[in-house]
Amino acid sequence: MPDETRRPRVVIVGSGFGGLACARRLNRQPVDVILLDQHNYHLFTPLLYQVATGLLNPADIAYPLRTVFRHSPNVRFRQATVAGVDLAGKTVQVRGGAPVAYDYLVLATGSTDNYFGNQEIAEVSLGLKVLPDATRLRNHVLSCLERADAEVNTDVRRALLTFVIVGGGPTGVESSGALAELMEIVAGKDYHQISRSEIRIVLVEGLPRLLSAFSEHLGRYAQRVLERRGVDVRLKALVKAADEHGVTLSDQTSIPCRTIVWSAGVRPNDPTGTPSVPRFRNARIKVDGWLRIPGATGAYAIGDVASPEVGDQRQLPMLSPPAMQAGRYVARAIVDHVRGVTVQRGPFHYVDKGTMATIGRNAGVTHLPGGLEFTGFLGWLTWLFVHIYYLIGFRNRISALGSWAWDYLRHDRPIRIILATGVEPEQAPSVASGSTRKMG
Repeated sequence: MPDETRRPRVVIVGSGFGGLACARRLNRQPVDVILLDQHNYHLFTPLLYQVATGLLNPADIAYPLRTVFRHSPNVRFRQATVAGVDLAGKTVQVRGGAPVAYDYLVLATGSTDNYFGNQEIAEVSLGLKVLPDATRLRNHVLSCLERADAEVNTDVRRALLTFVIVGGGPTGVESSGALAELMEIVAGKDYHQISRSEIRIVLVEGLPRLLSAFSEHLGRYAQRVLERRGVDVRLKALVKAADEHGVTLSDQTSIPCRTIVWSAGVRPNDPTGTPSVPRFRNARIKVDGWLRIPGATGAYAIGDVASPEVGDQRQLPMLSPPAMQAGRYVARAIVDHVRGVTVQRGPFHYVDKGTMATIGRNAGVTHLPGGLEFTGFLGWLTWLFVHIYYLIGFRNRISALGSWAWDYLRHDRPIRIILATGVEPEQAPSVASGSTRKMG
């Protein structure tokens, strides 16, 4: 017999910005919520590059999910890796565990790096989507400097001191600026045998300008700042091939290097595996205006994994603000349905509150609705306060603010510890070698 006293169960898959916003809005509502994620923390992904460049500790941008919902009477977190979703049977399959049944499903699984089918590039490049990526990149960059400081072979030394970043969006621009700032701090000081002039940072972008989601004015400003800080910006260039020795661009330019950072594209993490679910060409689930998965009762998809059609076949941007707004919208829709509200909410409408990026010390770009734009110190300050506001946890905010203040006043990044992984660049082959060892 069915249990008439059981409250509806909402299963949220993914604890990113969208999933967390939905779970928070469902706190203390007449539903039981299970939040599933393979990690036991919420990650503030916009600051991953600052962990990778020695400015922030990993704990500064991650917050335990069980702590977030410590006092919640109805939201429970379960660490699990989702293996699939049965939309017809209304269950979520998890590895090594029993299926989790749901009355309502919120798919908020985010995105991962997209290498556009080029497996060779995927094997030798370093991504920046999860926390282990950031610590791995920090280990790798610092290990390259350690190796280069003692290297006598000119070709090997040059490759070790060349860093190629692929993708001129916010992640690529911010990573390039932060990496250039790190090199200004350590070259000739911590590493006495390395001069800043030897270090080469190359930013590769396939479009005619950087920051294509921003105005042309802000994109040009970002390029000028990066070039002034020693970054070699290559526009209208694509990475055609890459191996452990370097990259080859679409214009046949070869760049010997030991470091390739990939930020050129993302694709959705979709665990449904259902061919009948409509998708856009980029594999995002095509939900309706109310963020519901077509043909799946009680199932919603939000954030990077899905989008409704917006205007002329466009999609919502794969950014944190649309995900958070969608998470809150879906939570309200579920509560309305549970409470028997007969008047349906209007379709989801994303309110653009602006976009921003930082290019390093005293340099940032901010675009607000209505065409209002900031650059330089004001843009950087706006970026700083917005990111402090959205960080979860008082301790994380204070720690991040303290690290930024230390770096600003002392011009120093003290978090430069190499954690051995067994695949450091010291063990990498020379440029003349025929080994196929991956960079790490």
